[in-house]
Parts: sequence; structure tokens; C-alpha cells
Amino acid sequence: MNIVVAFKVVPDDQDIQVGADRSLDFSKAKGIVSAYDLNALEAAAQLAAANPGSTVTALTVGDASIDDAKLKKNVLARGADQLRMVADDACAGLDARATAAELAAVLGNMEWDVVICGDGSADDYAQQVDVQLAAALGVPSVNAVTRLEAAGDGLDVERTLEDVIEEVEVPLPAVVAVSPDVAVPRIPGMKDILAAGKKPMEVSAAPVAAQSSIEVVSCAAPQQAERAQNVLDAAADGAIEQFAAALKAAL
Repeated sequence: MNIVVAFKVVPDDQDIQVGADRSLDFSKAKGIVSAYDLNALEAAAQLAAANPGSTVTALTVGDASIDDAKLKKNVLARGADQLRMVADDACAGLDARATAAELAAVLGNMEWDVVICGDGSADDYAQQVDVQLAAALGVPSVNAVTRLEAAGDGLDVERTLEDVIEEVEVPLPAVVAVSPDVAVPRIPGMKDILAAGKKPMEVSAAPVAAQSSIEVVSCAAPQQAERAQNVLDAAADGAIEQFAAALKAAL
């Protein structure tokens, strides 16, 4: 089985600085793999391990800064066999539709059976790339997946929704978006990191002209709310009731 994991490189939120005017400064934030895509990488590695002869290709699209040696090794140390990366400044800030178009163009020149995505990205969390990609490729799409295994010419997947758990048979090729509960990301050891440097990596320019459909007017940190700073003495009469009332009012 040829498995592709579509992942996104996002700024490390620990290094994003917030200005007095709520503006966001990303200049010191290094690119990291989106947390939700780490689960997708692990799910792909486990699916490949359960089906001998399978390969895992990690695939991403972004601006030129994502072509970082440390980041590439980090991805390949997590169970992927090879990496394909579209690193082009023309792909900076793409929306879900444009990202899906770039991914579809790359996949059009690859042999693949299933594309696994995280259920959203750690920055925008639009939850749209998987369905947009499936539409562009003309294949089925399933999201909210918490378990998947090969079954004949397709996949048996489990979808965990708010009020029900579904079991679905999905014919291949297909695009699958997995929830964080699907697998716990591994912590690469030194042996994994050293082996990652020897795995195939391909970095290329954008295969098609990048055209976003959404214009970002502004992006700012939320307005900080004033703290009430109410302190109650638990031993005082009615303190618990006052606390509960204050909590209810705040919600």
C-alpha cells in the first residue's frame, strides 16, 4: 500500500510575540509540524507496519522557509520512508483550497492509495484541506477517523462523532482525516534521527500557480478580558454558593 501523509508546517506558537496593539510577530517563530499532523504521521506509520511492503511518503506545501534540514529529519524520523516538499514563496499563506490544489498536482505524478491528513492545522484549523483535496482528486473522503486498517481493496475505519461511533468501509484510493485519538505520536530516538538523514528527500517549486480564494484582512490576538479578581474565603458562610454564582455568570 502506498500511503501519503499530507502535513503542514506552522510557526511554533511558543515563539510568537504579541504586540501592545494585539499584532502578531512571527519573525522569531521557527517552523514545526502541526501537532494534529503528528498523529497522522504516526497513524500512517502504524498502518504501513501492519501491511508489509507498504511505503509512507510525507508531503507538504509551504513557503521557501520550510526547506529546513532539522524539520525534514524530524518528519522522516517519525516513520515516513521519504519526503516530498513544495517549498516556494508563491505558496506563502495559502488557504485550504489553494493548498489542496498544490497537493493534488503533486499527487497526480505519484502512485498512491490513501492520503492521510490531520483533522485540522494548528494555526487556522479550517478542517478543509482533506475535503478540498478529495474533491480535486475525485476520490472519497472520510473525516473524524479514530481507527483505520486495511481490508481487501479498501479500508475499515472508525469515526468517533459527538453522539455516535460509526464503522465505515472506504474504497481506495481515498483521503482520510484522522482525529488526535487515532495514535499517539512517537518520540524519535537518536537511531531514528540518524537514519532519517539517509532517506530520500525531494524539494521542488510550486507545480501550479498558487491562487488563494480568501483574503486575510487582519490577524490579531484576542482582546484580553479584565480579571474580576474576586477572592472568597471558603470557610465563610455562603462562599461556595457565591463562587458557583460567579462562575456561572462568567460563563
